[in-house]
Amino acid sequence: MSAGPDTPTRPASTDTAALVAAVQDALTGFFATRRDLVAELGPVFVSAAEALQDFVLRGGKRTRPAFAWTGWLGAGGDPAGPDAPAVLQACAALELVQACALIHDDIIDSSRTRRGFPTVHVDFERRHRERDWGGDPGHFGISVAILIGDLALAWADDMVAAAGLAPAAHARFAPVWAAMRTEVLGGQLLDIHGEAGADDSVEAALRINRYKTAAYTIERPLHLGAALADADPGLIAAYREFGTDIGIAFQLRDDLLGVFGDPAVTGKPSGDDLREGKRTVLVAEALRRADGTDPTAAKLLRTSLGTDLSPDEVTRLRAVITELGAVDDVERRITDLTDRGLSALDSSSATPEAKQRLRTMASAATKRVA
Repeated sequence: MSAGPDTPTRPASTDTAALVAAVQDALTGFFATRRDLVAELGPVFVSAAEALQDFVLRGGKRTRPAFAWTGWLGAGGDPAGPDAPAVLQACAALELVQACALIHDDIIDSSRTRRGFPTVHVDFERRHRERDWGGDPGHFGISVAILIGDLALAWADDMVAAAGLAPAAHARFAPVWAAMRTEVLGGQLLDIHGEAGADDSVEAALRINRYKTAAYTIERPLHLGAALADADPGLIAAYREFGTDIGIAFQLRDDLLGVFGDPAVTGKPSGDDLREGKRTVLVAEALRRADGTDPTAAKLLRTSLGTDLSPDEVTRLRAVITELGAVDDVERRITDLTDRGLSALDSSSATPEAKQRLRTMASAATKRVA
């Protein structure tokens, strides 16, 4: 594990490129602090920790730290102030929570690739096979990846603890952080339950979106930033309303991309959500409509979801979902949620600069992708 720079880049205000670089520096520096501890456990653990480091540092939009940092700025945080480095490191730790969620999600979804790279469990499955070790390579890869995901979550806590937050700021931050971690795990469990077919209603799908995605992608990061700045209850409430609405709209857009998206954009095979049997709002709405008007389409959807669909079968299911009006319904939901979230933001006491930045981020998260 290589050492990072001694002093992370400090972003100026809401500049996106500088913030991404600063988060990258903070993460690189944190991994460097784990190097000696990891080395004591030997080369096997070094290899696993390096896999986590590579996964986290490979790139990304750093969406969650960006919302947390912007929430802090919007509540009066000073990017040139003495507490800014500690705040930045606490915000950057969200990327380790994200790493845990993605690594475990790829196992749950049996995904083989992520953004053009083998998923972590597939990488270690390959290592096992190439070395001709004993036992089942697939089980080995999954077992190692579960532990690497757990390590990411543990290190997220360590990164916050090492940030150097003032005691009062940490006391405000801690309960929000704890709630966020519980919500994302609960949302994942709800998602697994939904895929088992126990509840394919629109309401269940929206609940999953609320807790699996919206809470830890936008709502809680903004809440964390506000807590660090000691924001008033009114601003926290506005941030949470904005974050919930935009977060759900973001997931609805992702649901559409999971069925209709270009693999070059999504990083996953076309129609993968259908093969995985994900009970998204898009699918739930299609089923609701089919149950009322087209039993044949309802049967086709229920018997096809979660199976190894051919490209032609994916194309047919896309046509059925579109013909039922589910795509138009989800687009309307995205528009309504975005408008409502932006209204909450506009009426809040956040700084004008932060409001503008959050509007831009909301647009990027919910816009159509050609």
